[in-house]
Amino acid sequence: MTRGIALDFVSSTEDVGRRLRAFRMGAGLTPEELAARAGVSRAAIYRYESGKPPKVDTLGKIADLLGVSLPTLLGVGVEYIASAISFFERMRQMEEDVDQITVMFGPVSYLLTTDRYDELLPKVLDESIPQDVGDRAAAVREIGALVDILQTRKETFRRRRPNIVSLVSAAELEEFGRVGFIGAYNPPGVKLSERQAAARDEIGNIVRMLREQPIGVQIGVVIDSMPGASFQIFKRADKAQVAVSPFRLGSFANIRVGVATITAAAEAVHLYGGMTDQLWRRSLKGDQAADFIEKNVLNRQAAA
Repeated sequence: MTRGIALDFVSSTEDVGRRLRAFRMGAGLTPEELAARAGVSRAAIYRYESGKPPKVDTLGKIADLLGVSLPTLLGVGVEYIASAISFFERMRQMEEDVDQITVMFGPVSYLLTTDRYDELLPKVLDESIPQDVGDRAAAVREIGALVDILQTRKETFRRRRPNIVSLVSAAELEEFGRVGFIGAYNPPGVKLSERQAAARDEIGNIVRMLREQPIGVQIGVVIDSMPGASFQIFKRADKAQVAVSPFRLGSFANIRVGVATITAAAEAVHLYGGMTDQLWRRSLKGDQAADFIEKNVLNRQAAA
């Protein structure tokens, strides 16, 4: 794909603006900093991010500055995203007008976690960053921005209440409760029993939702083998997209390494949709699933 690509090929300049904002945030740049490097005004960056169409040559220069390809910024084909901040910002954007979300994001969907989870998450993310990596200071500084994005996602979900179908691995739940909500093996200064209790509280919250079955929330507990990659399918009346992610927010979180992808390709949507349908049909639901988790996860761990 060349710089000669026409913006008419893109479905929406508003979507281009959303991607621009996400990748700018992932690069750790303010609108003012990006404007200075791109040789445009701050007002121009704000216009582009709000959906006003920039010139393709200008957009190409911005893409280079942000370290992404022009097709990715335009949304042509597959978006490749190497920043957790950019990826979760893109998810936040898609969730603003989505009708249904299908989630396979272990150990539990962030959107269905409790407020206590949010309180511990910054500590867990800090623990997940190795002490001896050269970019640790920068990575720690980014945690605040990432947590803000995640909390905004949850607030939007609770306000809009789109339908959510969450597939949960019984094996991952068991590991979560046993290991605890921690960012690394034996993190210094952490009382593991408290983190294990926090993890069991989240599992208990899943049990509660399985029994109460809140409107718009469907949870399936999968006891078969699960795919290794986490993904979500976002559906609205006129469009469906698949987001596949190496980033993880539970035990042994990962917000540093990996490349996520987002695509609206019909083949990808069809294949991932077929996989989730198959897993959903075989999953345990309602009281049956709640009984299984209580007996095989919570009660066993309480007795250990």
